[in-house]
Amino acid sequence: MTSRRARLRLLLSLSLAPGLGACSGDFNPVRDVAVKTGLGAERKEGPEFVRESRPKELDYAPVGVAPPKPTFRAKTAPDVKAVQGQMDALRAANEARANEARQAGAAASAPVAPAATPAR
Repeated sequence: MTSRRARLRLLLSLSLAPGLGACSGDFNPVRDVAVKTGLGAERKEGPEFVRESRPKELDYAPVGVAPPKPTFRAKTAPDVKAVQGQMDALRAANEARANEARQAGAAASAPVAPAATPAR
C-alpha cells in the first residue's frame, strides 16, 4: 500500500512539474503546447523603441557576492559641521519667511460680505 502511495506521489509530482516550470523564462512547455495547438497566442516582439532601449545582455549582480566598495569617501567631521551650519541657516530663513507670512495673513482683514437686500 505504501509503495502504491509513493508511486502516486511520484506520478503526481512529475505531472505537475511542467506546469510549475511554466513560470520560468524561455522554457515554458505549457505555453509551447498551447501555442502549437492553437489555444495560445504567439509571443510578440516588443515595439522598436523598447528593443533599442534594452541592453543586449543583462548583467545582473551574482547572488552571494558583495557589491563593490563605493568610490567616494565619507565627509570629515569639519565637513559635516559645515553642512549642518548651512542647513541651520536655511531653516532659520524659512522660519523667518513663515513668520512674515503669518503676520501678513493676520494683518489682512477678511472681506465683508454684502448685506442681503430684503425680498419684495
